Amino acid sequence: MAREKKPVHKVQMTEGKREIIQKLLQEYEQSAQDIQEALKDLLGGTIKEMMEAEMDTHLGYQKSERSDSDDYRNGYKSKQVNSSYGSMKIEVPQDRKSTFQPQVVKKRQKDISDIDQKIISMYAKGMTTRQISDTLYDIYGFEASESFISDVTDKIMPQIEEWQNQPLSEVYPVLYIDAIHYSVRDNGIIRKLAAYIILGINSDGYKEVLTIEVGENENSKYWLSVLNGLKNRGV
Repeated sequence: MAREKKPVHKVQMTEGKREIIQKLLQEYEQSAQDIQEALKDLLGGTIKEMMEAEMDTHLGYQKSERSDSDDYRNGYKSKQVNSSYGSMKIEVPQDRKSTFQPQVVKKRQKDISDIDQKIISMYAKGMTTRQISDTLYDIYGFEASESFISDVTDKIMPQIEEWQNQPLSEVYPVLYIDAIHYSVRDNGIIRKLAAYIILGINSDGYKEVLTIEVGENENSKYWLSVLNGLKNRGV
């Protein structure tokens, strides 16, 4: 005997629910773009500091020092480049004689996607000073001297530490969590790592990138430790 089929009751989506979903999708898209913009800001500022260290080496004296040299700093020139996070402008230091040849982003180089994630990863908690120096070696190549890499590290470490220790609010009504995956050289071995990123909307409606942390391949256990890290910082 054939079984009687029960009628299927379809759930109708109301116009109100549809609007809520559309707003959530739009908000997520905007927040994803904000993460990209925040990472571009970090990237641009760090590249500028790295080129400042290159200029120090080129001129033979630091920005704060006096010198009798007939070559000296002569402002900045904007340059448009493409990165993994989209098109962006960077500020390139100039010298009076126009003999400065930056290495982190060369004069005719328009694409920096081979180094941008390595630079962003240096902001992530979990990278030691030695690992940051190794990453810089990887970016510049092994023709760079240890003293030069040390000078660049000294330039960008305060910037990295300031960002890592930025004050956080007690409450963020909304958090967006995501991870980017990249390859890094560690003791001569190429490893796949994930940079875990959390963006929060604070009580005033402003968006902040709260943390970037380096870990192994993305998984829920590591995300739990990242979230606990925010809790330990007072969130």
